[in-house]
Amino acid sequence: MGADPRVIAVIPARWDSSRFPGKPLAEIRGRPMIQWVTEQAGKARSVSRVIVATDDERILKAVKKFGGTAVMTSMDHPSGTDRVAEVAKEIDCEIVVNVQGDEPLIPPENIDLAVAPLLSDGSVGVATLMMRLHTLEEMFNPSIAKVAVDHRGNALFFSRAPIPYNRDEWPRKSLTGEGFLPQGGPVEGYKHIGLYAYRKSFLMEFPRLKPSKLESLEKLEQLRILENGHSIRVVETGQNSIGVDWKEDLAAIEKILAETSN
Repeated sequence: MGADPRVIAVIPARWDSSRFPGKPLAEIRGRPMIQWVTEQAGKARSVSRVIVATDDERILKAVKKFGGTAVMTSMDHPSGTDRVAEVAKEIDCEIVVNVQGDEPLIPPENIDLAVAPLLSDGSVGVATLMMRLHTLEEMFNPSIAKVAVDHRGNALFFSRAPIPYNRDEWPRKSLTGEGFLPQGGPVEGYKHIGLYAYRKSFLMEFPRLKPSKLESLEKLEQLRILENGHSIRVVETGQNSIGVDWKEDLAAIEKILAETSN
């Protein structure tokens, strides 16, 4: 797969964050995190352009300083997807990849995997990724979104709860106990990797979709798509991508870089 002029990547990057203000400009080995993300996205073989969508002049200037492309957007967007849609609206393209701005080591191959279904199947409006779970700790961790798919690879549901629940292998216990985990049994499930590729026509429709009940309960934006009757194609990947939510998470990134550079 070579770079396709129909495919662009947009990285939403806002300054304000309750957990880590100014996160896009956090330095990793002397370079701002947004530069790492931009450069990784640029390595994806299917992507022809990478654009940072920001609401802050400091981020805009930093991106331009390292030679990247950045666009100022409204400060009033309720989500990163809305910010991406504002930028994509003005660009001649067919497929838009929403690349999270806090994953400095995002595998370029994951971007290509997410794009592939939209290039091969005109009926696919949005695609995302999943990765097999291996431990009960992951399955029962509410900070990890899980996904169940049908035989075609379309998402049936996303949840912070353990899905599917292994009724026969996991003994029944109260879920109210502190640190509850069932004992033993195989883990047959997938976690959701929050990378999305949209057909532009669908992305333009997304901001008009009404926020949904399940979305508000689970705090998972992708449920809005399912509840409004649309499909999400989910592709399996074997490569994880670590997000930076807190300053302390930068140490994990530095550790990975140290291990891979040796």
